Amino acid sequence: MIDFGYIKRLLCNMKYELFIAKRYLKSGRFFISVSTWITILGVTLGVAVVCFVMSMHNGFESEIRTRLLGTTSHISIFPLRGGLINNYDEMVNNLESIDGVVAASPFIYYKAAISSSSSGDGIVIRGIDVEKERQASNIATDIKLGKYSFEPQITENDTIPGIILGKTLAQNLGIYIGERAVLYSLKGEDLHRKTRPRVAKFYVSGIFETGMFEFDAQLAYISLESAQKLFKVGNSVTAVHLKLDNIYNAELMKPIIDSSLEYKYDIVPWYILHKNLFSWIAIEKKILFLGFILIVIVAAFSIISTLVMLTMEKREEIGILKTIGSTPASIRKIFVIKGMVIAFAGVLSGWLIALLAAFIQNRYELISLPPDIYFITYLPIDVHLFDFLLAGIVTIIICYLAALYPAFQAAKLHVVEVLRK
Repeated sequence: MIDFGYIKRLLCNMKYELFIAKRYLKSGRFFISVSTWITILGVTLGVAVVCFVMSMHNGFESEIRTRLLGTTSHISIFPLRGGLINNYDEMVNNLESIDGVVAASPFIYYKAAISSSSSGDGIVIRGIDVEKERQASNIATDIKLGKYSFEPQITENDTIPGIILGKTLAQNLGIYIGERAVLYSLKGEDLHRKTRPRVAKFYVSGIFETGMFEFDAQLAYISLESAQKLFKVGNSVTAVHLKLDNIYNAELMKPIIDSSLEYKYDIVPWYILHKNLFSWIAIEKKILFLGFILIVIVAAFSIISTLVMLTMEKREEIGILKTIGSTPASIRKIFVIKGMVIAFAGVLSGWLIALLAAFIQNRYELISLPPDIYFITYLPIDVHLFDFLLAGIVTIIICYLAALYPAFQAAKLHVVEVLRK
């Protein structure tokens, strides 16, 4: 239970030290001395930079995860030793009956080449079931032009199915809605046999944009039936992916799904499938936090130098305080309080600057990113209270430790020696 009486007595006892510390913050006619301002500025910049950068990493990670999992899956199911999944209809029905699984979608995933009337490129083809994929991913909402459909165009001589291209891919090919494209199968075993690639004609029925360069520039969707014909896999699929009601339950769901499928398949949660990417983001965030600690330590040295200079400037006053009854503990408190005022002022100012910078970046997207390197086109900011509190607490602890040395030095001054000088 909190003893409020003790806290009140403690604050009353500290009124004298607070008054002296407040006076020591001033320099002549100025409210706060220049050295104190510089020290506060150092702490402010350190806190502001780390809070903004950590929020930047939170936003980057969240945006990447949202877009990545919106296009891929929360859990992917592959055959244990490669090959194909034959009984996928039965598997999908089984998986969708599990609590926590929102949708299951079978798909075919192979490399291919595509050509238009003006250009060509190597891409990745994903053959999907239109309705199942609508429930399992964001493809339907990512369509920017055309429609989410592979409904064939019927001509006098042929029936041409639809293909949905990424926005950047369509731009690179110089192709638009309704225009024709040709796909060439680049399935591995066909290349090893040196057989001619299978060819199929498509028309562009839709153009999607995920905001991730890797998908928008290299991915195309066709119907599951068209993919099965193009890659000659019969009534089989490459894998099945799942959408869960909570992505963070993937680890808990893995053994349940594995048991339901009688341990015949490789169950890969999203954090394993994209482990390298998210590990890199986490490591980079830790490195930046260590950099922040170094910045605050540098600012702490500024606190030490400021308080040491104050001790030298106020030797006579410290001596007078001791002659009128101030104890060494009171002298220490005065200097520690000044160090804490600097720390709290720097932390609060740093928080405000970081919040303002985060608001401006999210509103105006001033910092852009090269999408071919960072996957997304701008730098999103996601503020987490924990990161701000962590930065503030670490700063206050370091500043407190920095204030102890000059505080003890001031408390050790001898009255006789000071008055003699």
